[in-house]
Amino acid sequence: MKIAVTAMVVLLIAVPASAAEPDSQLSRAASVLAPFKRDLMAALTEGLAKGPENALDVCRVRAPDLAAAASTPVIDVGRTSHKLRSPANAPRDWVKPLLDAYVANPADRTPRLVELRDGRQGYVEPIIVQPMCTTCHGVQVAAPVKAHIDALYPSDQATGFVPGDFRGLFWIEFKGR
Repeated sequence: MKIAVTAMVVLLIAVPASAAEPDSQLSRAASVLAPFKRDLMAALTEGLAKGPENALDVCRVRAPDLAAAASTPVIDVGRTSHKLRSPANAPRDWVKPLLDAYVANPADRTPRLVELRDGRQGYVEPIIVQPMCTTCHGVQVAAPVKAHIDALYPSDQATGFVPGDFRGLFWIEFKGR
């Protein structure tokens, strides 16, 4: 029943960009997301240079601040995953069926723009694991890093990745046009 409901939600609110939106809307969404991705990568690189525990603190503290800074009164920016580290990154209702679709087909790296209710639009773009990410998200995480993760995130699910894996989604919600 849950699968049928999820499929129905996708059919009701999510229309792929290729069927409904011109490439310019996808470009607009990607350009809105670009500063957040750039700033997050810079913060993580800087944090990792100071040690993996510092990089964890970047994800915990700075990443939400960067997402808030990239957001406006009419645009929300965030990230989510099927294997969460922080419950604060749980997918929004409209993102969940898209996340499930990417998990079912992890080779699909195509960003998507979707029509939502009330004239809103959503955009998702896959997050792909980079080599530096495996320090904290990899198959084998060093014991001190794992201890720090466990202390900060007792319900952590965000390990076991290798470079190139689908890690989750960046998302944008346009609240109006």
